[in-house]
Amino acid sequence: MNQFIKTPEQQALIDRLRALQPIFQAREPELDVRGSFPFENIKDLKKLDYHTLTLPREHGGQGFGLYEYVLAQEAIAEGSGSTALSIGWHVGIVLEYAENRHWQSESADWLMAEVANGALINTAATEANAGSPARGALPQTTAVLDGNHYIINGKKTYTSMAPALDYIFVTAATENDEVITVIIPRHTGGVSIDETWDMLAMRGTASHTLVLDKVRIPRTHILKPARTAAATKGWLLHIPACYIGIAAAARAYAVEFAANYIPASLDKPIAETPAIQQIIGEMELQLATARHLLYGTAERYSHAANKEDMDEALNITKIAVTHAAMEVVDKAMKIVGSRALSEDNPMHRHYLNVRAGLYNPPMEDMVKNQLVTRAIKAFTQHSKTEVK
Repeated sequence: MNQFIKTPEQQALIDRLRALQPIFQAREPELDVRGSFPFENIKDLKKLDYHTLTLPREHGGQGFGLYEYVLAQEAIAEGSGSTALSIGWHVGIVLEYAENRHWQSESADWLMAEVANGALINTAATEANAGSPARGALPQTTAVLDGNHYIINGKKTYTSMAPALDYIFVTAATENDEVITVIIPRHTGGVSIDETWDMLAMRGTASHTLVLDKVRIPRTHILKPARTAAATKGWLLHIPACYIGIAAAARAYAVEFAANYIPASLDKPIAETPAIQQIIGEMELQLATARHLLYGTAERYSHAANKEDMDEALNITKIAVTHAAMEVVDKAMKIVGSRALSEDNPMHRHYLNVRAGLYNPPMEDMVKNQLVTRAIKAFTQHSKTEVK
C-alpha cells in the first residue's frame, strides 16, 4: 500500500499504526475464544487518538477524511481484522457526521465533545426477526413518549464493539410508526448486553445482542428525527479496506513461508518453483488491482463535487475488493498447504475472517439487482426509441 501514501501526514499516520501490527498479531490467538474482545488493541489505538481521526477539528479532532481513514483501516486490519472492523464503525460514523452534519445540533455538540474525551460510539439497527434495515424493515424496537422522556424496549443484534461502547445509536419505531434514532448511554438503567456472538469469523468484534428493557432516556436524546438520513456514505469503504488488510496479512505470511520453506524433497525454497511463483504472481496482481480500485474510489469520492453520485462506485468497490480479498487468502492458503488449517497457524484465522465481508453492507444481491434493473431499463428504452 506504500504507493498510495501521498502526504507526510499520511505516512506518519501509517507508520504509527504499522508499529502496532506485530503487537496486534501476537494477541490474535486470544480473539479465537468465544466472548473475547481486543480491549488492549483498542486502548493502544486510543493512545494514538485514533478515535478522533475523523472528528472535525473544531470539535478537537484530527479532521482527516475518507482517504486517510481507508489507509488507516487497511493498516490496522493487517495486524488484527477484528480490531479494525470494530473501531472502524466508530471512526466511520464520526466521518459520516463530519460530511453530512445531519444530526440535531444540540445532540451533535455534546456527542462530539464526548468523542473528543474518549467515548466510543456505534449504531445498533439490526434485529433478529425484523430483517435487515437496509431492506426497509421497520424496527420492532419501540420508542414510546412519556412526558419529556422516551421509553425504549427491544433487542438489537450485531452490536459490534459492544463491550467497549459508551453511546449506542438505536433505531426505534414511535407510536406513529416513524423511525427515529435515539442516543442510549451504555450504562443507563435497563441496558444490558447478551453475549450471543458465537460466529467463527470476526469473533473478536464481540457483536453481541443489545437488550433494552424499559430504558428511559430524555426526549432530547434524539440523534436525528424521522426520515433524516446521511446523503453520503463514503465511510463504508472501511469495510473493503478491512478485508484487503486481512488479505495483505495472509499474503505476507504465505510469501515469507514460501521464501524460507525447503522441503526434504527439494533443495531450494518452494518460492523458487514455477508453480508457487505463479500463485504469488496471481496474488500480487489481485491485491494491486483491488487496491487501485479501493484507493481510486476513495480519491474520486474525496474530490467529487456531488458525493451522492458516487453510490454505485462505492457499492461496486466494496463487492469487488471483498471478493478479491477472499481470493488472495485462498491462494495464500494453497501456498502454505495443509498446515494453514492448524489452529496454531494464523492462516486459518485469515481464511475465516475474510469471509465475513460477504455479510457486511452493502449486500451483494441488492447491488446486483440495482445494476440489473438499470441495465434492462436502458435497453428497453433504447428498443422503444428504435421502434418509434
